[in-house]
Amino acid sequence: METRLRAIPICASKNYFMKSPRLSDTANSASTKEKRLHLERLVSAAAPTPAEINAGSDVVSGLTQTPKSLPPKYFYDDRGSNLFELICQLPEYYLTRTETAILQGCAGAIANLTGPCEIVELGSGSSTKTRILLDAYSQLEYPLHYLPIDISPTILESSACQLLADYPSLQIHGLVSTYELALAKIAPSPLPTRMICFLGSTLGNLNAQECDLFFSQIVGALQPGEYFLLGIDLDKSKDILEPAYDDSQGVTAAFNLNMLRHLNRRYEGNFDLAQFEHWAFYNQEKCQIEMHLKSKKAQKVQLRALNLTVEFAAGETIRSEISRKFNLNNVKEELSQRGLMPVQVWTDPNQWFGLMLCQMSDGNK
Repeated sequence: METRLRAIPICASKNYFMKSPRLSDTANSASTKEKRLHLERLVSAAAPTPAEINAGSDVVSGLTQTPKSLPPKYFYDDRGSNLFELICQLPEYYLTRTETAILQGCAGAIANLTGPCEIVELGSGSSTKTRILLDAYSQLEYPLHYLPIDISPTILESSACQLLADYPSLQIHGLVSTYELALAKIAPSPLPTRMICFLGSTLGNLNAQECDLFFSQIVGALQPGEYFLLGIDLDKSKDILEPAYDDSQGVTAAFNLNMLRHLNRRYEGNFDLAQFEHWAFYNQEKCQIEMHLKSKKAQKVQLRALNLTVEFAAGETIRSEISRKFNLNNVKEELSQRGLMPVQVWTDPNQWFGLMLCQMSDGNK
């Protein structure tokens, strides 16, 4: 069945670049994978360095406050990244298939609006959705430059190598990094413009203060006329939301518990995963899903690399993730106030999910 899209025009996209390079202009680019791929590590997957231990201050502060919490970035070691790819295929997890259907319907319009551009993807994972965009830009014979950013070096390298095999003209500069570090360090685009993609409603993992900081980082990484493509999950019934985060096969539970395994390895911890359980629910007042790790008994846990001992009461939880659900008009207003001007918004027929293309205005640089 054909997916119907609702396109909501906002304003005409400003034409910053009169001449558009074509694919034929880059015909002399290197054809071997080795010459078309550059991977750069901004963070290490090995034992923590002193700098990385300082970065673990978010673990210390999160586990010593009341109530306890941890940043969702600790989900994404290699195992966590693979588990999340499995979550995206679950029948209960509507987000991925809904966003993918929207993107399939509007990728051509996005390519026409932006013209030739470097595609930057935050939290690229397996780059499945990226292929939809690459296909659209290829059909217009635009040069293909892709800058994936992911915390998992294994996932990043494997997906990059597969993309290079499938797109002979593609150039990839991958960053093994957190979003914050990567956005502060990415060089100017080699193409006339750039589009930073933040898909999967990962924005929902940030609280209001973190979201404010993130948008500031996006603004800092964009030049006037460059683009920001944002995917957001829209508010809906808890009967749809809760199963998406507590699936019948237990994959989300394994993903949640893997955070503790990751901390054990990275910070020399002794979390006993069998003594914690997954708990997820929809907080209607705050319009957000909350995922927690609940202690089954009173216990103590050590993270030796952080010189930290944590006590848990029976039933006490660590909040591992929030997933906020959004109102389109509120998000458009917030982005506009920062100079990220909405160009067009696409939704699915149920209005479960929204994809928003914004352009950086001149006045904010």
